[in-house]
Amino acid sequence: MTDMRAFRDAVSSWAAGGPGGPASGLAARLGLRTAVLLEGPSDLAAVETLAGRRGRDLAAEGVCVVPMGGAMSIGRYAGLLGPPGLGLSLRGLCDEREQRFYDRGLRRAQAPPGGFFVCVADLEDELIRALGTARVEEVIRAEGDQRAWQTFLRQPAQHGRPRQQQLRRFLGTKKGRKIRYGRLLVEPLGPGEVPAPLDDLVRSL
Repeated sequence: MTDMRAFRDAVSSWAAGGPGGPASGLAARLGLRTAVLLEGPSDLAAVETLAGRRGRDLAAEGVCVVPMGGAMSIGRYAGLLGPPGLGLSLRGLCDEREQRFYDRGLRRAQAPPGGFFVCVADLEDELIRALGTARVEEVIRAEGDQRAWQTFLRQPAQHGRPRQQQLRRFLGTKKGRKIRYGRLLVEPLGPGEVPAPLDDLVRSL
């Protein structure tokens, strides 16, 4: 796991303009075959949690999950890790509103788009819909975030908004919360409840 973190750090530095040698060396040492490109660490938490629940050790299987720091980085990361760069097979998630942008970035990187699975709004929204709002609120209570949730609901901007939208917004209101709930909203999912984009992604690895 330490080496995989080092690989992610090396890729992040490479994407920011640093040398590619460290990432290339680590990829060879780790026997990487696939890179999963995700917008951020909350998506990473969800993917790794689901894989773990299914008895998968992605690192041992040569799969690295890489948070890109935003959808706009897809072209850069696909070029570095895909056919023009390290030659890894690429997989990932994208939001429906950004699908065209992903398609263009993957085309420029000579990477087939078929390995990217589309969320309607984003993965948090998919998970909230899969669990239902009542069960998500149960998770919030169990995590000790009930007071913060009630304070959030009293904000004028939240009055009259659908519960689904309120919950989605709440997850992004505090640093680190989306990452924590990326894991917490996957853990209670039963058989057949996993959102299709996340389920299809993990099955494709």
